Amino acid sequence: MNGKQIIQLAAIFGALAVAIGAFGAHGLEATLIKNGRVDTFETAVKYHFYHALGIFLIGILALQKPDWRGLSFSAINMMIGILIFSGSLYILSIFGITWLGAITPIGGVAFIIGWLGIFWAMKKNQPNAK
Repeated sequence: MNGKQIIQLAAIFGALAVAIGAFGAHGLEATLIKNGRVDTFETAVKYHFYHALGIFLIGILALQKPDWRGLSFSAINMMIGILIFSGSLYILSIFGITWLGAITPIGGVAFIIGWLGIFWAMKKNQPNAK
């Protein structure tokens, strides 16, 4: 994946975060209150949006450093994190399927791997940088 593609995916994930957050605040408010999951839904939206921004920044870095290896790996892991972490919390909040909470940490691990991938890319691609 090149920088342009990463930024395009970040834009889609960012737009979805805004749309899902707005829909939750307005269209799903009664359901979220009934299920006692307003805070859970808000956490899902926050992490979704934070990592959409992270993907965007990875894309900018990939445009500046197109020869750097590992940036796509980081972006992909953040996308997986959004899908699993935020996705499972969205479904849990709306439909009350509680067993999905068991897979949420897998998405969190993908987020961590994504951030560590940036560290690795920096270290691997900038030897002896001061």
